[in-house]
This record gives sequence, C-alpha cells and structure tokens, in this order.
Amino acid sequence: MSLKVIELNDSAITVGDETGIIIRSPGFALATGNSMELGEAAEQQARLQPTNSYNKYWHELSMEPLSHGNGIRHFADIAYAHLLHLAKIGEIDADVIFAVPGNFTRQQLAILLGLSKQSPFTPVGVVDSALVAAIAKARSSSVIYADIQLHQVLLTKLVIQDGQLKSESVIQVPGVGNQNFMDSMMQLATGLFIQQCRFNPQHDAESEQQLYNELPNWLKQDDGNQNSLLLELKTSSAVHTAKMPRESLINHLGGYYQKIHKQIAALATEKDTDLLVSSAMAALPGLINTLGDLGSVQILHPQTINTACLDYREHIISGADGIHLVSALPVTAGLEKSTDAASETSASATTAPRESETEVPENAAAAGSATYVMPTHALFADRAICIAAADCIEIKNKPQLNGAAAPLDSIVLSLSDLPGALGRITLVDDAVWFDSGSLEFLLNETPVRGRQKLSLGDRITFTENSEEIRLIQLV
Repeated sequence: MSLKVIELNDSAITVGDETGIIIRSPGFALATGNSMELGEAAEQQARLQPTNSYNKYWHELSMEPLSHGNGIRHFADIAYAHLLHLAKIGEIDADVIFAVPGNFTRQQLAILLGLSKQSPFTPVGVVDSALVAAIAKARSSSVIYADIQLHQVLLTKLVIQDGQLKSESVIQVPGVGNQNFMDSMMQLATGLFIQQCRFNPQHDAESEQQLYNELPNWLKQDDGNQNSLLLELKTSSAVHTAKMPRESLINHLGGYYQKIHKQIAALATEKDTDLLVSSAMAALPGLINTLGDLGSVQILHPQTINTACLDYREHIISGADGIHLVSALPVTAGLEKSTDAASETSASATTAPRESETEVPENAAAAGSATYVMPTHALFADRAICIAAADCIEIKNKPQLNGAAAPLDSIVLSLSDLPGALGRITLVDDAVWFDSGSLEFLLNETPVRGRQKLSLGDRITFTENSEEIRLIQLV
C-alpha cells in the first residue's frame, strides 16, 4: 500500500507512485441511464452523445444544482464518481497526495477533501501543482510555470524568497484550453477533407467522433517529407485521405499562441525569469518556437510533478493541525537534487537541435572518455517519444495505415530502396540501444550496423539526406 499522487489537471488526471505514472484519465464523464462512464471511454463518445457528456466538472467544481434530469445533482457528484473510478483502476487504497491547480478556490479544495474522505483512500496532503513542477528546477529568483487544461491555460509565477519557492500569482487564460485547440484543429481538418475529398467528417456524429479520436494520433505522424500531416478516416463505404500542411496548422493556431505569449510576457517582468512548460502544453504544434523570445525555456518531463510530490512528501503531508494547501517549499533540497547543467535540455535544443546542441558530445558512450549520459526521449520532427514509457520504439518505413494511424510508440519515415522495418530503440540495463539488425545506418554520420549504444545528443539517419532521429533529455 504505497503512497500515491493524484495530479488534478482535467486534461489528463494522473495517478502515480514510486514506479512512475500508473494511469492517465481525462476529465470526461458520460451519463447513460443509471450508469456513468468516465475518463478516456467517455471522451471517445462525447461527440456521439453531447447532451449526456460532461467535461467541466473539475474546472467548475461546485455543489450548485444541475437541472439535466439524469440523476446528477451537481458537478461534485461527477467528481466523486471520477475519484472512485481512479481508485479502482489505479488500485488506490492508502494515502494520497493531491497536486491541484493554483486556480482552485478554498471552496473547491474543501469539496475535494470532503469527497476524498468518502473514498477508498486517505488524503494526507495537498500541494500547488505549479510549485512541485518548478521546485527541482528553480534556479532563478523568478519562475513561470505554464500548463494547459481542458478549457484554459494556467500560468503561475513563483519567486524564491527566504530560501523558499513560493507561488506568487496565477493567471487563467480562458479560451485556449485543450478542447479549444481540438475544436480549432477539427475545423481545419474538416475544411481540408471537404476541399480534397468532398467529404465532411462533421456531417454526422459518428464520423465527427472518429475525427476527434484520430486527431491526436495524426499530430504525431507525418507523410515522410516532414511538411504535411496525413489525415485518414475510414467509413463504411470509403477511406478518405487528406493532407494538412504543417505551416497551415501552425498559422491556424497562431491567434491562440499570441494570446498565450502576451500573458506570459506580462508575468515575465524580471530580467532573469525561467519559463517552465508542461510536456502536454509543449506538444502543441509549433508553440515552443513562439516562446523563444521570452528567455530560458525548459520542457518538463511528464513525471516531474509525481516525482517532486514524493521527494518532498515530508513537507507536503499534513500534521496534526489538519490538511492545508502547501504553497511554499524549501529550495535547498531541490537544488541539491537537480541535474548537472550539462545534461539539461532547453526548449531551443529540443526544437532546433542542429544548431543549439553542439555542446553535447556525439556518441559519448562510444568515445569512452566521457561519462555515459542516458537520453530520455527520441526526437523526430516535432515529436519526442519517451523511451522508458515504451517497450520499444519501432522505426518503420512507409507502413500501410489501413485507415488508422501508426502506433504511437513508433517513428515513421518514407525512404526509397529501404525495407519496411528499419530497427528499434530499447532501454536495457540502464542504457539505451538501437538495433538495426543487418541494415547499415548512420550514427552521427558514421556508417554502422547492428546493436549500438546510444547517448545524449546522438543522431540516427539512414541516408545522407534523410531526416534524423535525435536522442534528447527532457527535464
């Protein structure tokens, strides 16, 4: 019965423990008759039954009466059902630390704790999500943490005072949440399907839901030339395919990005302000490139909050005086635990590696003279795949999608005169390896074949002009 951490971000509520993230569950509920589906199952049916779908019960958590006539009294009822759902699928039956967004009100915190005390687990502490996201990386006197929820972006400014990192202010940026981006990208995709295929995927609920479900996968794929996304929907009568130029996608989202940039700039008044961006927010196509003028930008690892809550449990778990929101933590321990600056990966390194990662030694493990630095992600195009989260990362060449996106834990190239399977990246015995079998490939422009150990900064290509796979580290 280990201590668990629940991060309440309705875009993807996470449950984790010492082993890492156990489950992710988006803040969706679907009421059907006397039953209720929650999380991903509810999200993937929300467009089919919009009047029975709920996705604001965490964002607007309250006990204000609802008049939908389906047995749900208020949003707190749905939130409680979601907590029970998390307890079941996450096997939570002991102590829990909650990491909550800084915009939660006292009343919402009171409701959360009241619901939790009726659940199978025991709440023992509540901490500001932004605080634990930033604590291990706080090196400047001023830090901004940017995260995205279902219906808004949340910006938190933190400052170091008297040896503690403290939450100073919170800005909610409405209208730029995950659902806003999804709606906008669906509109763009629909226009392209109409233009290129004479097919309107939003004409009926079934194809609209399929469009919604497939969109996140499309954003992680490409058509081989890195300039367009290949969109494919399969109906009972045909397979419809359209291309979405990356430039058009980024330009389409530009208005949202300007709104986010403006609010961050308003917070970043100090000269040496660090900007920390959640992995979910950094995944928005082209967003990080728009933030480069705001100073030092770091993309946080998806497990940062979970790890920090466990590392700082003695400061978060409440004592005899009862549970209270922790909004300040000592920075000394965090600085001692922080990684060496040489192994940090900034957003500029992630988005423009060819120019800004020259300080990373190429194939350090092979050189033998440098300490082995293990990468955490494989970067291809604008997508970083977590190596530890995948059993292996398959490198494929022109797969046949047959109406569905290629698996998420794969990298897809389009190269002539090469086989369909190019190799795989695996994590074995605390080291990252790439195995191409008998196929020759280029490791840092040097021809090699077979099983090769990979270090931070290594680059894999298959021809002189093909796009590279780069091994990076996200903090």
